[in-house]
Amino acid sequence: MATTEPGVLQIEALYSPAPRVVHERVFEVPLGATALQALQASGLLQAFPELQGATLEVGIWGRTCPSSQLLQDGDRLEIYRPLRVDPKVARRERFKGQGVRTAGLFTKRRPGAKAGY
Repeated sequence: MATTEPGVLQIEALYSPAPRVVHERVFEVPLGATALQALQASGLLQAFPELQGATLEVGIWGRTCPSSQLLQDGDRLEIYRPLRVDPKVARRERFKGQGVRTAGLFTKRRPGAKAGY
């Protein structure tokens, strides 16, 4: 993404308050702006009161970064919501509900085949 004005960065900010709901803002910030300054300029912090006062986990293009990270032109700034359930625990619970024989790599076996093949 090339900007028309020198010294100005075009940034895209995203926040997903719930699954399959994404709010996106495209805006401009001055050169040398940090991730926190860009979030304040995006208006997302004002639009969602639950973000104000919370410790925000942010990232650029899917990689977490500190809020003091300097931005580059065309960066996609993302606000991450906290996980409700630990993924390891969720997988264990799903496996427990499905049972051993109906989950995993070796659920379909050929008649007469050895276990695991």
